[in-house]
Amino acid sequence: MGHPVVHFEILGPDGPALIAFYRELFGWDLREVPMAGYDTYAYLPQPDGGIGGGVGTVEPGDAAEGHLVTLYVEVADPGATLDQAVQAGAQVTLPVTEIAGVGAIARFRDPQGNIVGLVHSASD
Repeated sequence: MGHPVVHFEILGPDGPALIAFYRELFGWDLREVPMAGYDTYAYLPQPDGGIGGGVGTVEPGDAAEGHLVTLYVEVADPGATLDQAVQAGAQVTLPVTEIAGVGAIARFRDPQGNIVGLVHSASD
């Protein structure tokens, strides 16, 4: 597959409650970590046979009605892909941002209003 989905996020107005919900519901090993731009964020390391992700508090203005589910797609160049998305009618919701130990991420709202994340892993 050319560009696999490599990460997910489930965000809402009460990040700590969401973290507790998903820990209880699925037994996820959600590890709370400081993350730029998030009041509360817990990371789920990639399990065998699945993708890793995060649960936390939604960023103001980043989601309809204060809720957000985002898939992150691995790309070689988030900036170039973000530019292509904008040319095709998308709006940038997070410019390319470097995150230590993760790599570079960005997000856009597609022409139908869905948020899609882009990531270039630090290991690449």
